[in-house]
Amino acid sequence: MRVDIGGGTRLFFDSVGAGLEADADELRAKPVLLVLHGGPGSDHSVFRPWFDRFADTHQVVYLDHRGQGRSDERRDPTGWDLDTWADDIVRFCDALGIEKPIVLGQSFGGFVALHYAGRHPDHPGGLVLSSTAARDHVGPTLDAFERLGGAEAREVAARFWSGTATPEEMLRYDEVCTPLYNQRAVEDPDAKRRVWANHRVLFHFITGEHLTFDLRPDLAAVACRTLVLAGVDDPVCPVPVYDEMVEILTGAGVDVESHLFEDCGHGSYRDQPDETERVLRAWLR
Repeated sequence: MRVDIGGGTRLFFDSVGAGLEADADELRAKPVLLVLHGGPGSDHSVFRPWFDRFADTHQVVYLDHRGQGRSDERRDPTGWDLDTWADDIVRFCDALGIEKPIVLGQSFGGFVALHYAGRHPDHPGGLVLSSTAARDHVGPTLDAFERLGGAEAREVAARFWSGTATPEEMLRYDEVCTPLYNQRAVEDPDAKRRVWANHRVLFHFITGEHLTFDLRPDLAAVACRTLVLAGVDDPVCPVPVYDEMVEILTGAGVDVESHLFEDCGHGSYRDQPDETERVLRAWLR
């Protein structure tokens, strides 16, 4: 389904679970768990069907960011920036009448979720930051890739994250480094074929805004309950990134809970699905 959020831009979304639940005397609204995919340039299919399981307690809403997946603006880079993507969350919720969503952002989706929570602190009902960061940490990232994949992985990652990567270097990164994101997850051979990818968005972001973005002020502005999830073996958002976010949130007086999963890479729901479900369900309650 697509919804017009203004200016003629339509965002694609899908949902699992009823929005209203029958009680003894009335229909009660279930809380919304709004899930934001990573990339940029990917789509919500990377979450399916794992997050569908939370439809027993929440209406799970999957959103494709502007320019990505099945949403509009796949060719025009105007609006391919964190300010627009963050404000799109408010525009999307206004269009559908969603109030106080629990917003979960994975990786790049966490950048968007965090920036949204900082720019609109009264809007979310809760925030889940999964395998994400408040800014670029090239040094720890390269160290992590070298630990997991050796000198070649470090070299390939250094070229990719330099801000001057060519399309060929991006392809090489996908061959050498992407398999190191998760080492326990069961590989789904059809996963990439399901994604409506837009590599132009990825190229635009990693050679542009990704070089300078700094969301630490947004961390300090968060005003809702927050859960931070990370993996010890995540090369993209390594442990120092997680530590920094938790430290800033705690110092700002945010009601924060954090979990660092052992034997886990990028996206704890991939490498530690059972423990992630336990942690997330307890926090959602």
